[in-house]
Amino acid sequence: MSSQSLARVEPKMKRAIEVMERDFAGTRTGRASTSLVERIHVEYYGTPTALNQLAGISVPEPHSIVIQPWDRSVLGAIEKAILKSDIGLTPNVDGTVVRLNIPPLSEERRRELVRVVHKRMEEARVEVRNLRREAAEEIRDEEREGLIGADEAHREHEALQRLTDRWIDEIERLGKIKEQEILEV
Repeated sequence: MSSQSLARVEPKMKRAIEVMERDFAGTRTGRASTSLVERIHVEYYGTPTALNQLAGISVPEPHSIVIQPWDRSVLGAIEKAILKSDIGLTPNVDGTVVRLNIPPLSEERRRELVRVVHKRMEEARVEVRNLRREAAEEIRDEEREGLIGADEAHREHEALQRLTDRWIDEIERLGKIKEQEILEV
């Protein structure tokens, strides 16, 4: 069963990396990207709804995002949701669309975003390590119950550590890429 615990833990570790990547996509880099606003939730008839379900989002220029709601009555709610979000952009509403101009990032803001990326990387590393710990406990329990021998348990622990190291390295690789994106002027 312990190889099953490895098989169960790997997709969970992969999911932790995917969540981190999604968070990275929502981090401003000085260039316009629809992922900056897609996950913003707008109060729509009393229900928080993702912005990408209420409007078409496009990037006509490298430094602007245009949000065109399918229902014009939601323009005010979209504006409020953007102002309330942590993306740090001020929306311009012109009656039919919401425009977001992406100003170039200051050096101080870039450093702050790098710190946010490092914090998110650490959260992902902690999640992967917690998954490793849970799988290691399963292997130890199986050994105590006599389901697997000591040699097999040792091999499973080593395989688990290799798996963990691989995902931690992936976190580092993705974090470096995002950091370079942010620091690129």
